[in-house]
Amino acid sequence: MTTGKEATLHQRILSDIESRIVSGDWPPGHRIPFELALAEQYDCSRMTVNKALTQLARAGLIERRKRSGSFVTQPQAQSAVLEIHDIKSEILSLNLPYSHKIVKRAKRKGRPEDGRRLQFAGAVSVLEITCIHYAGHRPFCLEDRVINLNAVPEADEVDFDELPPGPWLINQVPWSTAEHQIRAIPADGEAATNLDIAKGTACLVIERRTWSGLGPITHVRLTYPGDRHTLVARFTPSS
Repeated sequence: MTTGKEATLHQRILSDIESRIVSGDWPPGHRIPFELALAEQYDCSRMTVNKALTQLARAGLIERRKRSGSFVTQPQAQSAVLEIHDIKSEILSLNLPYSHKIVKRAKRKGRPEDGRRLQFAGAVSVLEITCIHYAGHRPFCLEDRVINLNAVPEADEVDFDELPPGPWLINQVPWSTAEHQIRAIPADGEAATNLDIAKGTACLVIERRTWSGLGPITHVRLTYPGDRHTLVARFTPSS
């Protein structure tokens, strides 16, 4: 079981290394100090250091090489730039009125599935939210989100009836790293009901994780009926 001291050191190691990378103090290709050196520096176990480095690797900030150590990742020659769009802005751009409805809000202890979604190995308390975004009277997007309350405890005090969780989090917690995964799936029964479509309808699903120096912030699964959303990616060459 992770102790409070270990959890605090884990977050401190994450924050310190991430800050050095984001600031450019440790440029791409820089070798991260070895686990033993970091354990001595922070007066903690190698397991605590290993967990922090593993999380940084999952976030794409470092690359772990067997027998060589850990290195700040090199930027890709080309990258797909996917902005974190505000769903309300998407709908208003269609000249349709926007509204949203929270259909589920539950605080609970994290489950193994939450750990996989947040890519977090320690004990965590989460806020689970299901929200339907409407374009006019028609469902536009189904949002299924878990928020890491260890990183954003103030989210537990918000009902999200006025402002949906996405823009609230962006305003509340600056994120440093985001990851998108895109899939096409048939709507299951629950999604079909919430989106007012037939079960099995083709849907576009965007899954997003965001991290900050406090660790993983949130994982959200956005499900759009396939005929109601277009995904645009911009490619920029390396300088």
